[in-house]
Amino acid sequence: MARQLLLLISTILLFVNCTAQDKWAGMGIETNLFAGKILPHTPRFPKQLPDVVKGVEVNAVFQTYGKKDWHQRRKYPLVGFALMYTDYGVDTVFGKCISIYPSLQFPLLKYKKLEWTFKASFGLGYVTKPYERYPYFDTLNKAIGSGFNNFSLFATDIRYRVNQHLDIQAGGTFFHVSNAAFRTPNLGINTYGAHVGIRYFPTTSQPERIQREIQPLKNRWLAQVRLGFSAKENHIPDGPMYPVYIVSAFASKRYMSKNKAIIGLDYSYHSNMYAFLRNSEIAVGEEKANSWKSAVIVGNEFLYGRTGVLLQLGFYLKNYYLAEDFFYQKLGGNFYIIQQEKGVLKELSASILLKTHKFEAELVEVGIGMGF
Repeated sequence: MARQLLLLISTILLFVNCTAQDKWAGMGIETNLFAGKILPHTPRFPKQLPDVVKGVEVNAVFQTYGKKDWHQRRKYPLVGFALMYTDYGVDTVFGKCISIYPSLQFPLLKYKKLEWTFKASFGLGYVTKPYERYPYFDTLNKAIGSGFNNFSLFATDIRYRVNQHLDIQAGGTFFHVSNAAFRTPNLGINTYGAHVGIRYFPTTSQPERIQREIQPLKNRWLAQVRLGFSAKENHIPDGPMYPVYIVSAFASKRYMSKNKAIIGLDYSYHSNMYAFLRNSEIAVGEEKANSWKSAVIVGNEFLYGRTGVLLQLGFYLKNYYLAEDFFYQKLGGNFYIIQQEKGVLKELSASILLKTHKFEAELVEVGIGMGF
């Protein structure tokens, strides 16, 4: 009886252990040490720059293995959620930044135990030294106008797999911190540099992959519209917030079952420009006509299940009164609430997009999109 009980307990423990190993397969922890410099992207940027910017990143990672169709279509990318601490090196001007963000890393090339990867991350960053008008008037920090900001990071790695538990890596990093003129002044901080790091998987970095025959999705065309909203100050710190209304109409074509090419039009009305013209008595009687923009847009959306990463380029057909560059970029994500092949409404999505002119952010757009 004792032997039978011992055998039963051993069997149960072995089953629990195997189940736990399967459950934790592909899950790991990653740490990267960063060193770099601030990129002054405009003559208005603060002149007191640090010799070196230092940072440390801790990232909880999960190696996809094919549970979802998009895992296989995207060649089994790595997903993660990270915390990063950045010391800009000049506390009196830039302070420090603490950021949290999800990340998506996918392979570019593999050879035996070596691989080359690319990582994209979008999240939230808190800066400890934003611009202050009161109680201490700040004459140095024109880069960041608020504590909480958008945080975008892009990195590339060369990684060596030591064994199924341990990876070592080195690569380049670029990250951007900005509130997109939600609060001014807001030039944003762009930082570039290099990193080294390690990655540890308690069970294994290579869970058993699910490989199956996946039916390709149709290369369909959709008529799409996105209604967006933003808000920004009018160059005066701690001033009133002015709404910006945005409408985008475009056609999209899905291809390779995992991408969407887009072409269409952007329209935006900027009430901050209207207020500026009215208050300054400029273009009297034509303030509204000088407060909107329109543009031709082209872009690509990379689809990861219900999430899409959008890269968009716009060329102005009409600019508002204080003309900027002739082109702009939008970068951000869509989350698909409805995503279906049949029916009148085939897509319904919520979006957050960052609009920039080269390296300087203009606004953050929050929107709802529909596809028919």
